[in-house]
Amino acid sequence: MDNGTEWMTDFSDIESKFSFRTSEEPEDDLCYIVPGQPETIKECNFNPDNKTFVVIHGWTVSASTTLVDDLELMCKALQTMTPMTSSQVTGMFESWVPKLVTALYEREPTANVIVVDWLSRAQQHYPTSAAYTKLVGRDVAKFVNWLQAEIDYPWEKLHLLGYSLGAHVAGIAGLLTKHKVNRITGMDPAGPSFEYADAQSTLSPDDALFVDVLHTNTRGSPDRSIGIQRPVGHIDIYPNGGTFQPGCDLQNTVLMVATTGLRNMDQIVKCSHERSIHLFIDSLVNQEQESFAYRCSSKDSFNKGMCLSCRKNRCNKVGYRVNKIRTRRSSKMYMKTRDMMPYKVFHYQVKVHFFGKTQLSYTDQPMKISLYGIHGEKENIPYIMPALNTNTTVSFLLTTDADIGELLMVKLLWEKDTLISWPWWNPDTFHIRKLRIKSGETQSIIIFSAKEGEFSYLSRGGEAVVFVKDKEAQSSRKNQRLHKLKMHGSSFKQSTE
Repeated sequence: MDNGTEWMTDFSDIESKFSFRTSEEPEDDLCYIVPGQPETIKECNFNPDNKTFVVIHGWTVSASTTLVDDLELMCKALQTMTPMTSSQVTGMFESWVPKLVTALYEREPTANVIVVDWLSRAQQHYPTSAAYTKLVGRDVAKFVNWLQAEIDYPWEKLHLLGYSLGAHVAGIAGLLTKHKVNRITGMDPAGPSFEYADAQSTLSPDDALFVDVLHTNTRGSPDRSIGIQRPVGHIDIYPNGGTFQPGCDLQNTVLMVATTGLRNMDQIVKCSHERSIHLFIDSLVNQEQESFAYRCSSKDSFNKGMCLSCRKNRCNKVGYRVNKIRTRRSSKMYMKTRDMMPYKVFHYQVKVHFFGKTQLSYTDQPMKISLYGIHGEKENIPYIMPALNTNTTVSFLLTTDADIGELLMVKLLWEKDTLISWPWWNPDTFHIRKLRIKSGETQSIIIFSAKEGEFSYLSRGGEAVVFVKDKEAQSSRKNQRLHKLKMHGSSFKQSTE
């Protein structure tokens, strides 16, 4: 790229088109804003007083190009996939584009929504399209700079949203603009050709005042992962660990093929990849059901429920209303979701100590946990206990899609994992005195004790054991907190949960 700035005002080589979409016709390109032609700004009814969303699509594939139904096979095919003909690609946007446009207008009715059309470059062999992101990024930077200069448009009202290769286009554009745009949202930025690339060639935290990223398809080795694995924003969120999303399994793939035919094969292939977009759409349209993500050092620690703290910005909203926290290092955050919209679930850390008279040791034991709260209940939530040993404390993450409110009672059932189990007359038994449950969403910690007696007795294949809210323990914890405040003042830093 040129070191000078003259290229920025040369619009003759711009191939990308900038379609001004409306809430009435979110699918159609009815008006284009053309860099160098200021009259098109007014013709398209661009509102200079309101915020602007610039939506950038990714690599374009269709069912006619490939029938692979496995994500890893798609990665193998990236180098050899046949490009589509011009007749296949002309005017053809992916189905998520109008959905996102509609959702943006639903949330911000007076906003400007511009869709960047770089289809002619996006439908080439994958490595060629990946290389084109630099040129498309230049196009977008020229457009944004021209628009800002022409009508003195405020930089703080610009929000670029890029999917897959489009995320890197947004990053390159943000790098090249004469002033930083307010925000870039990367929706599962593409991995192949970018995992080991430098910051100038990919989305990075330097490309906007705030960069947030959703990683939803990072399965496989780094050089073969469809979505980029490393963090590339100020906040990088990995829903369900980032590797694979609920509802995108083989069973659902077969069902979709059976019901809709092979014409939707491209959507099946991209199910986890495209989930990043739908999570963002969810945050726009389901304001009352905002999802939260939690900062954590690893996916394994998160799955143990160890990271449900909101102290010192350790948790954040997901999607549109994310708190714009800039840190020197990227914050890796994790969350669980449902398999459909609204995606929100409620996160709980369950901590339990298993006592026993004899030494017992198990792996991968099937459990069912039932939660009862003031607003409702969720029964028989399945959980596989990775390790179950006598005289050890276990911590694990439990989620539910129901808002059951403050917890009042918990039931724990240890299922038989085989048809032929241990003799029913002498089942192995653990003794449990208390459960400790922390809610990620409310940050409350509740101690539960055995409903009857000092211990509950959990037997393999036996009855569910019941725990109720321990009022004495809650009162004791409250008194301890009050004592700490009295002794150390309001600035006392409590130890990490």
